[in-house]
Amino acid sequence: MNTKNTSEAGSLKRGVVLLKLLATAGARGCPLSELSEKSGMPHPSAHRILKQLMAERLVAHNRETHRYKLGPLAFELGIAGSTMYDVRDLCEPAMAELERATEDTVYLVLRSGFEAVCMHRCEGSFPIRTLVLEVGSRRPLGVGAGGLAILAAIAPDERQEIIERVAPVLPMFGKLTESALLEACEQTAATGVAVIQNRVSLGVTAVGAHFCDSMGQPIGAISVAALTQRMTPGRVRSISERVRAAARQVELCLRAPVAGRTVRR
Repeated sequence: MNTKNTSEAGSLKRGVVLLKLLATAGARGCPLSELSEKSGMPHPSAHRILKQLMAERLVAHNRETHRYKLGPLAFELGIAGSTMYDVRDLCEPAMAELERATEDTVYLVLRSGFEAVCMHRCEGSFPIRTLVLEVGSRRPLGVGAGGLAILAAIAPDERQEIIERVAPVLPMFGKLTESALLEACEQTAATGVAVIQNRVSLGVTAVGAHFCDSMGQPIGAISVAALTQRMTPGRVRSISERVRAAARQVELCLRAPVAGRTVRR
């Protein structure tokens, strides 16, 4: 066994873990202690890998706050990749129509491994806005309405594996449990729409529906979040129909042959 290659592969995986955490942290960044705790890495290991990422401009360090955040190269790579993998333009018309119809905030999330990443949002015109997700933030699949919609659409065997992988962090989100998440997936699969009420954010109800790529694989979801007091049973039913229609509209766009466009899971 080539121990050098094994060590390099391990460092690469740990570096990706840190980059994902920093992507969720946003512009404020994270201190080393928090990165170490969330990644499960010892301080010296996390610090060593962060220094390597800093040398490549993937991570930046603020000496005054002692916080780390994504560096300029991460932004540059994101811009380059968006020309191949960005589906926001395809989703924008459906999201804008949904926002106008509901006056509430509409979110686009995409699957990334065992997580759902917020890629875009359209803020509604209702005076009190429910901005429960920042663009670029990540949550375990199944936690929010969009992530639950995606998880419920995944084949049962893979879904069970995902639930087992995210189980350790579920209690952080409204004391969610494996059994409760499995039950929510079954209900969502039966109705075709995910409904989350007061789970992640108190006073907020969200409705989401998944969409699939041209191969029939669930890759993302569109959801609407609103104040729970606005979400009467009748309004939830109405928004559920609109969200499902928006997701189907996105699927049609994804399946339309467009030269040079690639969608990635």
